[in-house]
Amino acid sequence: MRLSRNLASVTVAATLLLCLPYDPVPHARVRSAPPAAGQPAVPEQAAAQPFGAACLIHVNGSHVVAHCHNPYVDTDRVRLHIECARWWDIDTDTSPADAGPAATVRLSGRCWKEVGSAWVSHQRPGN
Repeated sequence: MRLSRNLASVTVAATLLLCLPYDPVPHARVRSAPPAAGQPAVPEQAAAQPFGAACLIHVNGSHVVAHCHNPYVDTDRVRLHIECARWWDIDTDTSPADAGPAATVRLSGRCWKEVGSAWVSHQRPGN
């Protein structure tokens, strides 16, 4: 009886988490401050253009693979960052790869033991 109550509460919690809304493009660019002195201002048209590749990250043991697809016109320079779970394990960052318009790039890396976290950073070329 006790096991079925615990299983029911876990099932309800998992269902509620799956129903939560989410933003599929969390890296959307939002300007919150004016440019610093000596830096050129970004035109409003360029700031309003969509930017950023959509990346799927797969962790299999100590190996990490990210596939990033850029559906937009502007090139997105992507890098995979891997933080290892063990304090003595070396964290890694891949070299930048340019995801051109309608292109998909593959990034990979690994830890010696377990992977703590992995994420992809995005940058406009020339910045």
